[in-house]
Amino acid sequence: MSLDRFLQRKTAVLSKLDKSSIGKWDTKIKPLCDKLNSLNDFYTTSSCSGRIVLMIEQEKKENDLFLKVWHYKISLAVLKKALKEFVNIKKIIKFKFESPIIHVACKDLKKTSEILEKAKHIGFKRSNLITFGKNIFLELNSTEKLEFPIIKNGRILVDDIFLELIVEISNKKLEKGWDKIRKLEKEIE
Repeated sequence: MSLDRFLQRKTAVLSKLDKSSIGKWDTKIKPLCDKLNSLNDFYTTSSCSGRIVLMIEQEKKENDLFLKVWHYKISLAVLKKALKEFVNIKKIIKFKFESPIIHVACKDLKKTSEILEKAKHIGFKRSNLITFGKNIFLELNSTEKLEFPIIKNGRILVDDIFLELIVEISNKKLEKGWDKIRKLEKEIE
């Protein structure tokens, strides 16, 4: 791909308004995105530093499925308060922890493979290269994940002991993901 065409696309993508669910940069991953975007060979198209989610169980992805999203550590009290808000929904609601993910457009395969190897070594184990014709993209994805039903027909399915455990585990997974993000930022030149 010609450098001019790549830089034109990079400029166009980076000048667009933020369409994320939080409507602004995810502060824990912004330094990594800024570093990648400062390099001539890369630009980011989407990213998330990890999140804790309460959402309606649904086969197809639709709007308004996400009931609550946290991009930061939470407490047991915060989770219990949120669950109480949604017990009137007569559907299955699931608790979900999603690990960090970042999508990066790349100019050429050589530098792309270097970042991919660094990311995998740091712990972004579910990372891969995606190509669409002349376009090259990296999906850097970590492996931490939790997902299970937590409310069914207005009834919370687990006790406080379990809720406390999943809050603790999710917060640790967030910290682990943030550590991987910082390490990758340091590795990229």
